[in-house]
Amino acid sequence: MRSALFTDFYELTMAQGYWKEGMNRPAVFDMFFRRHPFQGGFSVFAGLEPFLSALAELRFSQEDLAYLESLGLFEASFLQYLENFRFTGSVWAMDEGSIVFPNEPLIRIEAPLIEAQIIEGLLLNTINFQSLIATKTARVWLAARGGAILEFGLRRAQGADGALSASRAAFIGGARATSNVLAGKKYGIPVMGTMAHSWVMSFLDEEAAFRAYASLYPERTVFLIDTYDTLKSGLPHAIRVGRDLAAQGKKFGVRLDSGDIHYLSREVRRELDAAGLSNATITVSNELDEYIIETLTRAGAPIDSWGVGTNLVTGGNEAAFTGVYKLVARQNADGTFEPVMKFSDNPEKTTTPGIKQLWRLYDGEGQAVADVMTLDQRWQGRDPETLEAGKDYAFYHPAGDYRHFHYHNEGAAKPLLHLKMKEGTLLEAPPSLQELQRRVQGGLEQFDESYKRLLNPHIYKVSITPLLRELKLSLIKSYLGEDV
Repeated sequence: MRSALFTDFYELTMAQGYWKEGMNRPAVFDMFFRRHPFQGGFSVFAGLEPFLSALAELRFSQEDLAYLESLGLFEASFLQYLENFRFTGSVWAMDEGSIVFPNEPLIRIEAPLIEAQIIEGLLLNTINFQSLIATKTARVWLAARGGAILEFGLRRAQGADGALSASRAAFIGGARATSNVLAGKKYGIPVMGTMAHSWVMSFLDEEAAFRAYASLYPERTVFLIDTYDTLKSGLPHAIRVGRDLAAQGKKFGVRLDSGDIHYLSREVRRELDAAGLSNATITVSNELDEYIIETLTRAGAPIDSWGVGTNLVTGGNEAAFTGVYKLVARQNADGTFEPVMKFSDNPEKTTTPGIKQLWRLYDGEGQAVADVMTLDQRWQGRDPETLEAGKDYAFYHPAGDYRHFHYHNEGAAKPLLHLKMKEGTLLEAPPSLQELQRRVQGGLEQFDESYKRLLNPHIYKVSITPLLRELKLSLIKSYLGEDV
């Protein structure tokens, strides 16, 4: 069971209000985000499966209800209602691991209003953090150009739950392994680690420390060579022990955790090769991020693996993913759904109304061209919209203003929101993390390099159809009481 108290307090005060006013009719909410983190050109959608799993188990325990009663704000009959609380709605969502963009729906919740309201905190907490970390890792993975990404962030993560969630999300984004042993057990992520400086300093001399470790783990030996002096001490000792391992048919590696990584990695590679140890690998760590890694890969630094910790599991210079959750439709007494929207003087915060589907358009070579929101409900007698190959379309900016483009759809048009949960029941088993990682990497291949560059990436088109624009402008007009 997952405690439904994992919510913001105002969700419960509103829920009691809805209950008292007899307003607990079906409603539709969208979860979307407003801008890419890291000033990037793409984001990775992560956290869906943990959210769905928690949603299926969401309950108020007797202890939870006793706590709410002690607050003196909730009526006994409302608490009785919460005693039988279950999520009975439906969840439409993009596949976890999808490449996503601002202002498009990642998740659509269809549920009685009280249920849809109470789950907001759980949804945003889970999706926002894991999407942030998965996006960061994908950027690091791209920068490494095929080098192995090792997630070493446990000791800098935000608490135990943050560390576990970060390890999961980092693997989805492209990490090959984690240092977090519990994450390895829980999620099936390969675990990896070698030695700390304390191991080396616990022995009388450095070579003895290396020999002891090589004797214990001859198949997984990586020497940390910067405890005293990387080139004058650590590397010569690693070469001596490494030659003995090579004579036994074993491979080994070295790790650099300080100093000028570019210079040292080149010197280490040169010395290893000169010693006949060309199979020895070089791993580096020490406050790495995608910008440092890209600089080193562009410079040709001979690095095989990258141990990334703090800047991976905390989001580095980006505090949070900007996901929000907004009401987009409510059911009327006659059973029809009425589109609604949040109107704001800040156009960025004006939402797109209605029950929507999201489509991804591809060119004839399978490259993604644009994402388009369509109205997925009957409105003013018109059927839900679909997009088809081989047709001409006009699409508008989500703000609903004059900005638009015409497009002849040469390739496929694929709907991206899929039914994941119906009437509170999960419809399919969750995919493996390995499958999700492949989805991220395969998805990135469908986008031009201009969207993936670190500096000033190209802006990918997210648009709405003329019908959805018409709906949005009509609601704005009704709110303002004037022509638009």
